[in-house]
Amino acid sequence: MTFPPSDDTEDLLRELRPQVLGALVRRFGDFAAAEDALQEALVAAATHWPTDGLPDNPRGWLIQAAHRRMTDAIRADAARRNREAVAAGREPTRPADIATPDRDDTLALFFLCCHPALSPASAIALTLRSVGGLTTAEIARAFLLPEATMTQRITRAKKRVAALDRPFAVPESGQWHERLDAVLHVLYLIFTEGHASTSGRQVRRADLSAEAIRLRRAIHGQLPDDPEVAGLLALMLLTDAHRAARTGPRGELVPLAEQDRRLWDREAITEGVRLTTTAIGHGLTGPYRIQAAIAVLHAQATSTEDTDWDRILSLYRLLERVAPNPLVTLNLAVATAMAHGPSAGLDLIAAHQDQLSGTHRLAAVRAHLYEMAGETPSAVVEYTVAANSTPSIAERDYLILRAARLRGEVGTDRS
Repeated sequence: MTFPPSDDTEDLLRELRPQVLGALVRRFGDFAAAEDALQEALVAAATHWPTDGLPDNPRGWLIQAAHRRMTDAIRADAARRNREAVAAGREPTRPADIATPDRDDTLALFFLCCHPALSPASAIALTLRSVGGLTTAEIARAFLLPEATMTQRITRAKKRVAALDRPFAVPESGQWHERLDAVLHVLYLIFTEGHASTSGRQVRRADLSAEAIRLRRAIHGQLPDDPEVAGLLALMLLTDAHRAARTGPRGELVPLAEQDRRLWDREAITEGVRLTTTAIGHGLTGPYRIQAAIAVLHAQATSTEDTDWDRILSLYRLLERVAPNPLVTLNLAVATAMAHGPSAGLDLIAAHQDQLSGTHRLAAVRAHLYEMAGETPSAVVEYTVAANSTPSIAERDYLILRAARLRGEVGTDRS
C-alpha cells in the first residue's frame, strides 16, 4: 500500500528541487530534459519514501534517480547520442559521484532563471516553475493568465536559456552584482504581487508571498553575509507581518492607518528587525536595506500618530537618490505630508506630475492627501479616478467605498 507523502516529505522535496535541477542542468546542459527527469524522480520519491523510509542522502537519491532517467532518455534517442557523449565528458558519472554531490547549484539556478537575457515576466515565471516547483497552472492562476499563455511564456524562457553560451559560468566580477540584482528584483516582484495583488478580487495571494520568502531564505542561506540579500529578506518579513490585519471580515482591504496592530506577526517582526540591524551595519547604501529600515520604523510604532515620520521622510529622500522611481516619489509625498502637512505632499506631487502620470496610484495618493487637507470634493474626484483605473478589484472596491463615505459626509454637511 502506498501512503501519500507527509508534509515534511513535501517540504524536503520542495527544498531539494532547485539543488537537484541545477546539478542536472550543469551536467547535461538541457534545461527542459532535466526538469522532466527531475519531475519523474520527485514522483518516485513521493511514492517510495513514505513506505521505504527517508534515504541517508535524499539529495543524492534524487540526483541519481533523475540522472538515470536522463541517461535512459538520451540512449533511447539516436539524435541525442552526441549530447550524451559531451555531457559524459563534463563530469564523472560513477554512482558514487552522483549519489554524493559536493556542489549546491541552487544559487546558479537562480542566476540562470533570472538571466539578464530574459524579461522580468519570463524570469518570474521560470523561477516559480523551476526553482519554486509551482505548476504552470498554479502560476497562470496567480497572474490571472490562461494556462496556455503561461505555458508559452515558460517554454520560450527555457528555449532562451538553452541557447545561452555557458549558462552556468560564474559571472565575471563586473557582472556579479548585475546578476544578483536581477535575482533579488525578480523575488521582490514575486513577493509584491503576492502581498498586494495588482489584479483580481483578492487583496493578497498568500502562496506567492510565502513562496518568495521561501526562495529568499534559500538565497540568504547561500549568501548570508550580503547586506542587500539580508535587507530584502527583512523587508519581506516585516511587510508580510501585517497580513492578518490587512483584510477585514469580508476580505476587504484595510489600510495601514486603520489596521489592528495587535494582529501583526511579532515573530516575523523580531526576525526582520534583527536582519535589518545587521544589514544596515554595512551602511544604508542599498535600496532593500533602506526600505527595510523604513519598515522597521512602521513595525515599531504603536499607531500612525506615534510613527517617526521625520526619520521615514529622511529615508525616503535617501531612497529616491539611490533608486528613483515613481512609486518611491509617491511614498515620499505621503511621508512629506505626514511630517509637514498635506499641502507639502501635494506640492511635491505637483512638482513631479510628469514623472508620476500613468499609474492609478497617483490619483489614490492625491485623494488621500486631499482628504487629509479637508478638501473633500477634490478627494472624492481623485478616489473615483483611481477606482476607475485600477485593475485590482479589491483596491477598486476600497477606493469606491472611500469616495462614497466622503460623499456621505458632504451630504451631511449640506443638510
